[in-house]
Amino acid sequence: MVTACTPALNWREVLLNDDHALAMFPCKPNTHQRHIRLATAEVQWQLLECTTDGLTWAVGYADLAEPARVTPALVALRHATALNIGATSQRDLALPVQGETPNDASAAALLEGGRLPNGSPVLAQVAVFAKGTTVFQAMVLGERLPGEAVQTFFTGLRLLP
Repeated sequence: MVTACTPALNWREVLLNDDHALAMFPCKPNTHQRHIRLATAEVQWQLLECTTDGLTWAVGYADLAEPARVTPALVALRHATALNIGATSQRDLALPVQGETPNDASAAALLEGGRLPNGSPVLAQVAVFAKGTTVFQAMVLGERLPGEAVQTFFTGLRLLP
């Protein structure tokens, strides 16, 4: 509990996706939008992210509009993160997102052995999941991943009716 309550971590609930999703961030997130290619579709990606205590916390999402695009997009998101940091190993984790639409491609993982562009070692815990035709990616990235704080972030993810 000490890690989750450090002064650098100032937890707050943030509404996402036109108030259809909720996330807990340990710092005030910045919001970014950009068009990306996700699997076979060009989408507008919404990203909320912040950095505190040497860690980057992020939740991104996009509405794909077509159910057939969801599974390929989830697979692409999961693999892209591992490739982007050059992870050398991946350990599957439980995915406890309340309200998600069941999908075999929804997953959570701890990515180890990665490197930042400056060569620094990095770990990432990532989850990809969907609600209807909206896909989400939540991630914590850093040289170390304090368990209590990371758990607070991921258990704070909820998809609302």
